[in-house]
Amino acid sequence: MLIVDAANVVGSRPDGWWRDRPGAATRLVAQLGAAVTAGRLAGPDLPVIVVLEGRARTADPAPVPGVTVVRAQGSGDDAVVAATGEAAGGQPVAVVTADRTLAGRVRSAGGEIRPPGWLLDLLADIRQG
Repeated sequence: MLIVDAANVVGSRPDGWWRDRPGAATRLVAQLGAAVTAGRLAGPDLPVIVVLEGRARTADPAPVPGVTVVRAQGSGDDAVVAATGEAAGGQPVAVVTADRTLAGRVRSAGGEIRPPGWLLDLLADIRQG
């Protein structure tokens, strides 16, 4: 399972995301959907969960097979850790984040960490064809 800390991934590149947080979250979900469709990410053994928090929670991305959007009611970090704990018992879990505190909590819940650059590079490779 791959869990994406959307705020952390989107916030890792200064592309103006702060002017339209819901739009940035929608674009990220669409890019993840393209990666799933291209067979480069996800699948039956690797579902993708994208955690949205704050103003990005109001994003309304199109549904994408293989990508589940979770709108954190409170802390996005708490939602990421909860999803990690739920999944860790049955399958490997990787969380995409650069948040050190969250990374420690994820590891304690049985997950591993991937940096945002890993995911963004993968998405860029897919866009370039």
